[in-house]
Amino acid sequence: MMTAFADLIMVVDDDLETREMLTAALEQAGLKAIGVPDGQGALDLVEDMRPSLIVLDAVMAGLSGFDTCRRLKADPDHAHLPVIFITGLTETEHVVEGLMAGGVDYVTKPVVLDELIARIRVHLSTARLAHSARVALDMAGRSLFATDADGLLLWRTPQAAQLLSNLISTTLERAEWPPALVDHVRRLIAKGSEVGASSSLIPFGAGQLEIALLGRGGPNEYYFRMSEPIGGREAGILKAALGLTVRESEVLVWISSGKSNRDISDILNISPRTVNKHLEQIFTKLGVENRAAAAAVATRIVAAQS
Repeated sequence: MMTAFADLIMVVDDDLETREMLTAALEQAGLKAIGVPDGQGALDLVEDMRPSLIVLDAVMAGLSGFDTCRRLKADPDHAHLPVIFITGLTETEHVVEGLMAGGVDYVTKPVVLDELIARIRVHLSTARLAHSARVALDMAGRSLFATDADGLLLWRTPQAAQLLSNLISTTLERAEWPPALVDHVRRLIAKGSEVGASSSLIPFGAGQLEIALLGRGGPNEYYFRMSEPIGGREAGILKAALGLTVRESEVLVWISSGKSNRDISDILNISPRTVNKHLEQIFTKLGVENRAAAAAVATRIVAAQS
């Protein structure tokens, strides 16, 4: 399988002569290229070939280039791919349709090869920067996603997809977010003035999902964080992550909340001496020397679950 952003250009055109001419020119310019004769073929191959950019004929037999692009952009896994339309259609309405379908550029026939290659290189560079940003988000392990003003998913990190799949006990395909999630997204966007502070809690089966509106990246792109509320699960999380006993994990929860030994004694209905014994075991198991270090470990572990 080709790796993403290896400068593989997919050329989709139902005219064999044009397709061969474009792929040959790209190869001569040092870019890998593959020719595909129709829109459906492009959709079938995009997952395996992982192109960096698609050059797409707007008018083809069967599935048009515009419809092909719309379907491609409806899939969050491929929505980031830059699409350059090539076509003999020159009317403004056709240019607008291409851009509205998700294209980043529009080149009219007859194609000036040097110009097309220059445009491809510019869009490849921009796409790499965007790809690096998405990889950084993925590596940070954050459950983030973006939608347009209507709640249509634009992209999501793998962590967001996995979290939602776990809650609804099924694998999410393409852009099939549950209607309840879309409704809450739309409500948060409608609040507008509360961007950065708005959040919404959504019940899913026996669990819950919290989404928070983080900000706006453009006139029609909104960023969200997705998390599963901790809500009383802190002790269980610490017990599983650190190999603590039930009581030790409860003590550590209150330590991380800033409670004194006497406070913890009253809360858990145990003697201060017993609290100290639990603390000694906690310090040993965590490999730390004081309350502040233990609290820092606990806070980090719980935060990683959000």
